[in-house]
Amino acid sequence: GSRAVAASKFRADLAIVGEPTRLKVVTAHKGVLWLELQTKGKAAHGARPELGRNAVHEMARVVELLESRYAGQLRRRKHALLGHATVNVGAIRGGNQPNIVPADCNALVDRRLLPGESDAGVMREMAELFRKQKLRVSMRRSHPFECAALETNPANELVELFLRSVGQRSPAGVDYFSDGGVLAQGRIPSVLFGPGDIAQAHTPDEWIDLRQLERAGQMLERFLRALP
Repeated sequence: GSRAVAASKFRADLAIVGEPTRLKVVTAHKGVLWLELQTKGKAAHGARPELGRNAVHEMARVVELLESRYAGQLRRRKHALLGHATVNVGAIRGGNQPNIVPADCNALVDRRLLPGESDAGVMREMAELFRKQKLRVSMRRSHPFECAALETNPANELVELFLRSVGQRSPAGVDYFSDGGVLAQGRIPSVLFGPGDIAQAHTPDEWIDLRQLERAGQMLERFLRALP
C-alpha cells in the first residue's frame, strides 16, 4: 500500500488522499504513537500484601501522571491547524484474582503527535518523566511502523490551485492519521480531501451524503481541468 509507494522511487507532484474531510482541503494531520507500558511488582497473598509489591498500584501512579501533569504539558504544545497534542490511556490489564498481590500490569497508551514530534523523541520525553517521578516502567511501541504527522506547505503551487478550485481560502487540519503522512515521508506532497465526516467513520451505520459525494466529484474535476 502507501508504505510500499513511499519506500519506492516513485515520485509525484501531489497526492490527494481520500478521507472524510467534509469537502475541505486538509494539509495537516496529527501522527499517532501506540505504546505498551508495563509495571512489575512482586506477588504475595492478599492477606499479607505487605510481603509483595503491587504492580497495579504502580500503574495507577503512571496513569495519574500521564492524565494530569503530562496531559497538561501537552495542552500547552499547540499547532495552528491541529490544536494541541494529546495522550490517552485506553486499556489496562493487571493481576489475576483479588486475593493475590499482582506482579505485573500493562497499559495501552495512545499519543497523538504534532508535526515536528517523533516516536523516539516522545518515548525519551515520557521515560524522563517516569524517571523523575521514580516510577519503574518499561515501554515499547506496540505497532511496527512510525505513523508521523502530516504538514504540507500550503504555498505549494498545486495545493494553492486546489484550494482556489474548491473555493477554500485557507487549508484545514484534522486530528486523525492517514496515508497522507506515510506518502509525505516518501517525499510526496500530500493533502486529504473527500466527502463525509470522520464522526460517521468506523460506526455501525457509516454513511456519506450523496450530495457531498457528487460535489466532491465536481470539485476534483474543476481542479484537474485547471492544471497547467
